[in-house]
Amino acid sequence: MNTADQYLKAVFLVQRLEDGPASTGALADRLGVSPASANEMVGKLADRGLLEHEKYKGATLTDDGEARARDALATYCVLERFLANVLDVEEYRAEAGQLEAVIDETVADRLDMIIEREPDCPNCFDADADACSHLVEELGEADAGTEAGD
Repeated sequence: MNTADQYLKAVFLVQRLEDGPASTGALADRLGVSPASANEMVGKLADRGLLEHEKYKGATLTDDGEARARDALATYCVLERFLANVLDVEEYRAEAGQLEAVIDETVADRLDMIIEREPDCPNCFDADADACSHLVEELGEADAGTEAGD
């Protein structure tokens, strides 16, 4: 996954949260970049035909952009669940965020075989919680088991 894919994923999630176009300010906040950087990348992605950008309204993914965003989000879900559930990494979100920029499709597919991706992925991703809903359920069940055993 590259930086463009991270932006497409962010647009996809912000569109879900805002139920409409993703503002560059919301994208900048989500990605931890300056609004100017977000605006520049939005322009580049629009030039590539991956999104449409209307000044003062925001960015909307094209069909091609949405397909890439969904693939990027599925890869992120795989990383997040692998780090949390298989490797028991405490800071799995931060690690997944760093790894998503450098992981390739082959590695993502192999990790996917280990965690057995859910059939509804990437629709399983909860934009409000910023996490795979299956991961939240699994961690919630593990927490409930720990509390019950106390």
